[in-house]
Amino acid sequence: MFDPTEKFLTDGATHVGLVRKLNEDSYLCRPEIGVWIIADGMGGYSGGDFASQTIVAQVAALDKNLGGAELMRHVRGAMVQSHELILQEAVRRESETMGSTAIALILLQGHFVCLWVGDSRLYHCRDGEVSQLSVDHSLVNEWVEAGKLTLEEAENHPHGNVITRAIGVGDDLEVDKVRGLYEPGDRFLLCSDGLTGYMDIEAMKNMLANDPIDGIADRLIEGALEGGGRDNVSVIVVEVPF
Repeated sequence: MFDPTEKFLTDGATHVGLVRKLNEDSYLCRPEIGVWIIADGMGGYSGGDFASQTIVAQVAALDKNLGGAELMRHVRGAMVQSHELILQEAVRRESETMGSTAIALILLQGHFVCLWVGDSRLYHCRDGEVSQLSVDHSLVNEWVEAGKLTLEEAENHPHGNVITRAIGVGDDLEVDKVRGLYEPGDRFLLCSDGLTGYMDIEAMKNMLANDPIDGIADRLIEGALEGGGRDNVSVIVVEVPF
């Protein structure tokens, strides 16, 4: 069960960006149970926002009294249930493409778990050092891992937005997981690719490591907007207090 004495500091925000008319991102902060999630919808004609909102709604409905391993299973179960609901809605709408990425963070009793599908990301900051914990489910990342592209080439590749996994797309849902221990002072950044696609990564890491948490989500989003902001952008920063 969640320890109510752990008062995680949280700042989250989303923005439609400078080009699109519809924000297909959704996010949810539930520090009272130690769960945070961002979903980045795709599909157009309101399909993307339906998909992302479905995922967030499933996580929002989780019982507040779930324990550690049970909580992780239920968050994953919310993703699986969302997959089925989105597939059903796509059939109802006769839509070829309707889906969403999702990245979820669970913090409980000194342990963290990240569950994700797609290219929304989780970063971890400790003692000023920032590392990416998630691995993009994307075409260019597969090419990088195969040695066909360098990381620098991948950053600005024209196929950079092509993902290889999404909730609501395909028959079977494969959810990746990474876990570890958190310490007082640690920070976690969840974001959609609207942030990493348009904000300089080193500037983003510097802000995560050094900025006060109050208003940090809006400042990160402003960095993406200054970089072009051609996509919806969503950000959550979570800090473990000392």
